[in-house]
Amino acid sequence: MDIALLTLNDFDTLLNTAFTISISDEVQLDAELIEVTKLNNYSPLERNPFSIVFRTDQKNEYYEQGIFTIVHPEKGDLQLFLSPLGFDDMGMKYEAVFS
Repeated sequence: MDIALLTLNDFDTLLNTAFTISISDEVQLDAELIEVTKLNNYSPLERNPFSIVFRTDQKNEYYEQGIFTIVHPEKGDLQLFLSPLGFDDMGMKYEAVFS
């Protein structure tokens, strides 16, 4: 997948589905896509900005922001820059922003 061509619609249909976040060859996190949000259009680019949020089942630890491979069983692999958002009652949340 070409990241520059991705839109909010590419993720809307994947809401509440399972992904894997590959932190490294040794660390794979089960994750769920829990939010797909349209952002204000502050960019001169053709694509409308949006963000997506994944939740893992991590309760106490998290990984610093960085580029990780996101794997969906049907859509394949995608390298995204993820930032930790914090914990909620169910686990740790990570966000990717597409501007």
